Amino acid sequence: MYRKILLPVDGSENSKRAAEHAINIADVSNVDITVLFVVEPYYPKLPVLPIATLPTPDDNYYLEVREESKMMIKDIMNELKENQCKGKCNNIHLEYLIKEGKAYIELLKSIDEENVDLVVMGASGKHSTLDRLVLGSVTERVVRESKVPVIVVP
Repeated sequence: MYRKILLPVDGSENSKRAAEHAINIADVSNVDITVLFVVEPYYPKLPVLPIATLPTPDDNYYLEVREESKMMIKDIMNELKENQCKGKCNNIHLEYLIKEGKAYIELLKSIDEENVDLVVMGASGKHSTLDRLVLGSVTERVVRESKVPVIVVP
């Protein structure tokens, strides 16, 4: 039925539970899993100050964030293989992508670019309550705009 699952992760407990579901589906259906981690650009969370007074990140900031994201995705991939696969990953091809940008936009683009036919993601990630109120939930945007089925794991 499915050929390729997109599994967006951010290190949250919800994304870990979503990984378990993705592995179970992949094991039964013999499909591949692409693990996606999106590095969001630096957005200051102080809306009351004029933009010109806020510090802007330099190239070192982005270099550090990229390196941290590589380490995080490596940890997540190891966690998947060691703890969540429970012997099921032998028939599953796991690959990973690291992208930069707004999470929901990169997620939606990845669905097309990677020829994904199912998304399995956590109900919420590591965003604050204010982010969800002001920006809207990444999960909600993906569910609303995706052209493929999305399984949301609480």
